[in-house]
Amino acid sequence: MYTKKPTTPEDVIERAYKGKCTKEDALLLLEGNPFELFELANNLRASTVGDVVSYVVNRNIYITNKCVGNCGFCAYRTEKGFILSVEEILEKVGEAKKAGAVEVCIQGGYIPEADMEFYLEIIESVKGEFPDMCIHALSPMEVNYAAGISGMSVEEALSRLKKSGLDSLTGTSAEILSDRVRKIICPGKINTQQWIDTVTAAHKAGISTNSTIMYGHVETLEERLDHVFIIREIQKETGGFTELIPMAFLPYNNPIGEKMLASGKFSTTGLEDLQLIAISRVILHTYVKNIQATWVKLGKKLAQVALQCGANDLGGTLMEDQISTASGGSNGEYVSPAEFEWMIKGAGRTPVQRDTLYRKVERDFPGRMGSLPGLEKTKIGSRE
Repeated sequence: MYTKKPTTPEDVIERAYKGKCTKEDALLLLEGNPFELFELANNLRASTVGDVVSYVVNRNIYITNKCVGNCGFCAYRTEKGFILSVEEILEKVGEAKKAGAVEVCIQGGYIPEADMEFYLEIIESVKGEFPDMCIHALSPMEVNYAAGISGMSVEEALSRLKKSGLDSLTGTSAEILSDRVRKIICPGKINTQQWIDTVTAAHKAGISTNSTIMYGHVETLEERLDHVFIIREIQKETGGFTELIPMAFLPYNNPIGEKMLASGKFSTTGLEDLQLIAISRVILHTYVKNIQATWVKLGKKLAQVALQCGANDLGGTLMEDQISTASGGSNGEYVSPAEFEWMIKGAGRTPVQRDTLYRKVERDFPGRMGSLPGLEKTKIGSRE
């Protein structure tokens, strides 16, 4: 156990407990002894959600691998690929249901065929046949693109998605919320303000989202921190984020990564990953309850360690993760609920299955939901 005398000023720790961590505080904590930061984040985690660690039994469903985007970090897209039919999507949802999934994460690309009517038909069809299945789908970029080619506003698109049965919008396409960075890695995507406006509009429409950060490429440390503080500011206004998911950049098989590797820079270190998880817990304390340690990026063992550094969720079983594997991910595409339970208990924590909105799922009754401290349904419009 770490016992060295703390060197972090007491006022920094005091502000952290009050949910008032500043950017200067965050930089100071990152410059100090990492074990002090981990201990602080772990204590904040305990005071927020206790010793519960959650995970969701879910399945990723990739509608298409076609995309007209030009993101320099993507190894998945192709100009000539597949587009699943509604029947094929329903078949995959049925397979997920039989496997005990309570969530499907439906992901697509930016193609003219994927207008808003296309997405509405998919959501209505899934909800019609599987009314209890949580639909976690689309990114802010996809909503913007589909709304644009369908001649409707983002607000109208979100309203129709909500009415059709969308339970949660993904917080992806955020990458790093810095226009300097975005011009380098994803010049064709929505800009920082458009991402902020879209997720804010989703929250105000009653659609919760998660939030993500993809780090470890061309951004600076301060740009990483600015990203997390932007998440905090949105949450202050809307209360619509369910979690933050830090995702380390995978530098293989994509243009941005090839440049990195050629310069002698590889991916992030394990210590760097843990520090971002920890500082995110500190910055978001009292605002965003849940910080995910995504096993598909970190690997199972480092994800366990992250549970001692501020994380309280391990993400989903996935069943497939074609995007990470295309970029060189080597941690697999599936973790069974039994293995999640083993991982969590091995870290000294209490495992709990959840759904998309962090409601507890009774394992003996897959459709039955209850509540648990730290796992209540997120209330849109509330910091909690």
